[in-house]
Amino acid sequence: MSYENYLGDEPLIITAAVTGGVHGKEANPNIPETPEEIGHAAAAVEEAGAAVVHLHARKPNGERTFSTERFQEIDDAVREHTDDIIIQHSTGGTGAPDEDRHLPLRTDPPPEMASLDMGPLNRYDHLTSENTRGLVDSLYDEMEERGIKPELEVFNDGHRNEVFGLLSRRNLADPVYATLIFGPGTLTRPTPQNFLNAIGDLPDGALFNTLGFGQHQLPFSAMGIVFGGHIRVGLEDNVYYRRGELAESNAQLVRRAVRLAEELEREVASPAAAREILGL
Repeated sequence: MSYENYLGDEPLIITAAVTGGVHGKEANPNIPETPEEIGHAAAAVEEAGAAVVHLHARKPNGERTFSTERFQEIDDAVREHTDDIIIQHSTGGTGAPDEDRHLPLRTDPPPEMASLDMGPLNRYDHLTSENTRGLVDSLYDEMEERGIKPELEVFNDGHRNEVFGLLSRRNLADPVYATLIFGPGTLTRPTPQNFLNAIGDLPDGALFNTLGFGQHQLPFSAMGIVFGGHIRVGLEDNVYYRRGELAESNAQLVRRAVRLAEELEREVASPAAAREILGL
């Protein structure tokens, strides 16, 4: 992959990850957890400029769940409150049987997109996601069967190798869409050089989405915008607006990303434009 899209003309797709699978309201009370809260959050980020909403599901007590029924409740709430936003389900997680990881793909209708973790990673001090190749392939196969576009989540350099491996085993529809993730631990170390290495080491024609955890969300959003990629923001990845100040909402983080894109003279994609770019 070259840097030919550097400050190119392709509109910027903003994904809002509105609620994660690990931390909840104990980290920031503004994180939405119930289907109704998530539906209202999705409406707010769509109005702010997000084209895609990335969703996890939670039980009534706030714990993570892969339940098809709970994802269905969330999707119904999102569709009730939004106009046209693209729904993307998470299939990533820890400590769940492989079969459970498939459950978010089985709503009616299915989500337009779903995440696909490219390999194992450690989470905090006590959690590990295995993400074997067998699981990756089985999730991809069901996505293909149900017409769901995979968003390949690339947490480190080894996972970029796994993208090429998946392409050798399966025929992914163009364009390949990979989220490059930067931060601590198992993630790619968050340096500008590593960012340049990552975007230069993707399959020809692949599109990239940029995700910086925590304090890295803002600078890596800027780099993603400048180098012709797309970006993900939201309370799943960063609970703060600035050092020591909790974010008021997901929409607040999206609005900042939009202002940044405007200052860098990059058009922000509507959901309809995002569908065209992603080949949905």
